[in-house]
Amino acid sequence: MAATRRVADKIARNIYDDIYRCSFKHQIGVNLKLMMDFGAFPTEKNLLIAAQFLRRELPVRLSHKVVELENLPFGLSSKAPVLKVRDWYVESFKEIHGFPEIMTPSDELEFTQLIHDVKERHNHVIPMLGLGIQELKAELGSTTQLPEIHQFLNRFFLSRIGIRMLIGQHVALHQENPPGYIGLVSTQVSPMEVIHNAASDARAMCSRIYGRSPDVHVVGDSGLKFAYVPTHLHWMVFELLKNSLRSVQERFSTASKTPPVKVIVAGGTEDVTIKISDEGGGIPRSELPKVWSYFYSTGEIPLLDQNRFLEQPSDAMAGYGYGLPVTRLYARYFGGDLQLASMEGYGTQAYLHLSRLKNTKEPYDVLCI
Repeated sequence: MAATRRVADKIARNIYDDIYRCSFKHQIGVNLKLMMDFGAFPTEKNLLIAAQFLRRELPVRLSHKVVELENLPFGLSSKAPVLKVRDWYVESFKEIHGFPEIMTPSDELEFTQLIHDVKERHNHVIPMLGLGIQELKAELGSTTQLPEIHQFLNRFFLSRIGIRMLIGQHVALHQENPPGYIGLVSTQVSPMEVIHNAASDARAMCSRIYGRSPDVHVVGDSGLKFAYVPTHLHWMVFELLKNSLRSVQERFSTASKTPPVKVIVAGGTEDVTIKISDEGGGIPRSELPKVWSYFYSTGEIPLLDQNRFLEQPSDAMAGYGYGLPVTRLYARYFGGDLQLASMEGYGTQAYLHLSRLKNTKEPYDVLCI
């Protein structure tokens, strides 16, 4: 038994040596145009080249995250949910870094299945880290604001978006794509259609929790289309609508009728902009900067341990404090942005800017909050 333990310890040390060596390498940025140009012709040769790139690139990106997770301040690295996330990244690094050279189409298919499984493993990273953040928040006090943690989480979540985009795009190129799709990217995204679908999902969640939901009124050009990732857009709009619906429903909980949440879509030369307005009472001016903090939340924190969460994810409308900051990162990933304006006593307006400039590269650095 002692010999087995020594072998296991040696293997673990070797993996961490590989991780730290990889962490000194720089990641290679990509952009939407490159993904579309390369993915437009998913030939056997192109898929092989893409898989070889991912086999080199993904361990670098994963190693950066492991090293950061190991060196977080204020004891966050030792929180059980954070340790679980770290273990997911270590396991994924080990599998991809240890994969043999990709030389044949069959190698490429095997590698594609591997990275698909890696992506599935990391499905709960954001809420799991949210649990760790809330544990730290409970220890340090609700008024504590830690810029070092904010900067780490911005970098971490932005990198996660990039990793999942690279994996998801490669996996999707092996599937039968609908017309107008190049992997995960649609060349003809209808923001109106995505908004209606997201509104339906957000209203269904609101109804499950409160018994009813405000309406969502959408105004815009139904013929407007542009190149984007529909799943990203759906997620961002869903998060924003979820916040607005909750605010309105809670403010008018005893009223016979609630005012609708209003959405306006405008297509410009540089951006497609989505404005979401509600009459949920707004946010005090002194509180507005705090909405971008991972330590800020307007809802009651869902009290779940990590094992129960993995078995039964929370359906709460609010609580973990990462919805708005992560939504802004999704917007910024391809050169867009998210801005909020509030009128205390009336409501809030969110402006989601989506860049039409397909050559915008992945951002490396995120400004601290």
